[in-house]
Amino acid sequence: MDVNVMDEVNRLEKIMGTLSNTQKILLSTDGSVTTILDVLTGGRVNIKTLTQEFIPADHKISRELAIPQGDTVNYRVVVIGHEDPLIHAISYIPLNRIDNDFKEDIIRADIPIGRILKKHQVESRREIKSVKLEEPSADLKTIFNTNSMMLTRTYNIIHNDEILIRIKETFPVTLFDK
Repeated sequence: MDVNVMDEVNRLEKIMGTLSNTQKILLSTDGSVTTILDVLTGGRVNIKTLTQEFIPADHKISRELAIPQGDTVNYRVVVIGHEDPLIHAISYIPLNRIDNDFKEDIIRADIPIGRILKKHQVESRREIKSVKLEEPSADLKTIFNTNSMMLTRTYNIIHNDEILIRIKETFPVTLFDK
């Protein structure tokens, strides 16, 4: 079930105070975050892949992606940035739902998923599953060079009524706060 994004944003604002319009857009968009970041930075953002591996879907991943346990999933952790890190993203992609060309772009290049979807003309929609405020992990503290709390959203990219990709995006509350 999708969350009501406005309810979640209002809930977060009761906890932490007013979010900027940019933060609200990044948490609620059902379009490409890459395109939004390109506009915000006045340039083309890039991707730095931190982890990329094929893993068998455990119970949790199989349930979240609606695939059999043990199916192979591409697990990818990236940082989207311009001059500095802007978004940390973790994605899970069931390999049996993508073709070989799409798979090659995911594997071999630091290309944002939004650009890969556009390149392959994949018609899709996004379903937001959660919008949260979280404590930063040690990795996130290092990546963003902050101890700030983190805003996150998790969403599914749906294609042909199946989950094509599940993504969790994270950024510090101190980023995009104007």
